[in-house]
Amino acid sequence: MLDRALAVKLLKEMLRIRRFEEKCAELYSAGKIRGFLHLYIGEEAVAAGAMQALTPEDAILATYREHGHALVRGIPAGAVMAEMYGKYEGCSRGRGGSMHIFDARTRFYGGSAIVGGGLPLAVGFALADKLTRHPRVTACFFGEGAVAEGEFHESLNLASLWKVPALFLCENNLYAMGTALERSEADTDLCEKARSYKIPARSVDGMDVMAVTDATAQAVAEVRAGGGPQFIEFRTYRFRAHSMFDPELYRAKAEVEEWKKRCPIRTFTERLKSEGVLNDAGLAAIETRIGDEIGAAVTFAEAGTWEPVEDLARDVYTTRTA
Repeated sequence: MLDRALAVKLLKEMLRIRRFEEKCAELYSAGKIRGFLHLYIGEEAVAAGAMQALTPEDAILATYREHGHALVRGIPAGAVMAEMYGKYEGCSRGRGGSMHIFDARTRFYGGSAIVGGGLPLAVGFALADKLTRHPRVTACFFGEGAVAEGEFHESLNLASLWKVPALFLCENNLYAMGTALERSEADTDLCEKARSYKIPARSVDGMDVMAVTDATAQAVAEVRAGGGPQFIEFRTYRFRAHSMFDPELYRAKAEVEEWKKRCPIRTFTERLKSEGVLNDAGLAAIETRIGDEIGAAVTFAEAGTWEPVEDLARDVYTTRTA
């Protein structure tokens, strides 16, 4: 039996991510958002579900496809949108853009353009908490492409040796940029790689938001109990290209359409309706509130200011004076 409050919350979060990113794609095409833009559309169940088990004191590290994680974490949509615009009112003061969302207030430590770049940082955060005896968890989101990087193996090895309170969350969308998993990994069993470092690992349907929520809650509980790091592979799929520049020549359209039948928002909405948790009027009300929130975020970003030219060198290079 579904918990009604949690179920509606999960649907709202997934819809917020989807509508926010659809608006970002529109704004990018209009030239309002520049640089790189990597959309999370199709993968919303992972961010929405996994974040439920984490407290405000826990630390979050993510990838360059992190807008959804930032929104669910509690960074205001206006601050995220202003960052996308490169405005001073953005959560990274306009210096990070789409790939470097950061907010110390919510302990959201990026957004990293380096594949696997968050993994060693996560081990450092978790080690610091262990040494200072802070009862916190560090959660690190990364794609399956990071598993082929040296940072993955170094980080999991040290995390296991030191038994740090880290949660490694692999969002396996099957294509690291444009390379299919079986073309980059000799062994495609990602959980087995984590287990080789004596880290408990499980594989979860990343298109099922309740499965994501339950698996993450169980893993977090084990980490908090002092059991050391945990690894979860979320089997998911992005419906859009790797980035707005990607011609997407590496996968068949029929494959994408087949995965869309498992859209986490559509399937979960149908489930809530069938179980009497939500009706059409309730869904329309949710969509209206989300539309208003995103509209306000765009207005905030449009009204934002550019960083003064005289401040552009600030925080880039600093000399210490006596």
